[in-house]
Amino acid sequence: MPRALTIHRIVVPPADRAKFFERLREKERHYTAMGCRYWVFEEQQLAGAFVEFCEADSAQSLSAAHAAAPETPRDPSRIYTQVELS
Repeated sequence: MPRALTIHRIVVPPADRAKFFERLREKERHYTAMGCRYWVFEEQQLAGAFVEFCEADSAQSLSAAHAAAPETPRDPSRIYTQVELS
């Protein structure tokens, strides 16, 4: 079964940064507990522009983690699956 990934982009105003990071830590705890990997990247040239990635071993696992998440992703059905290149 191919691995699955969701991607979420967001721009956060400087005044909301601390609260945003609290939410990110909560999401990280949740997704880790659900057996997922969770990463957040910030654009170097645009402070406050973030991309969140959540990966699981299967689309079903990722869907279940999103359904139980403290904050539902904007489009939880938009799941990417890994493509075998060889």
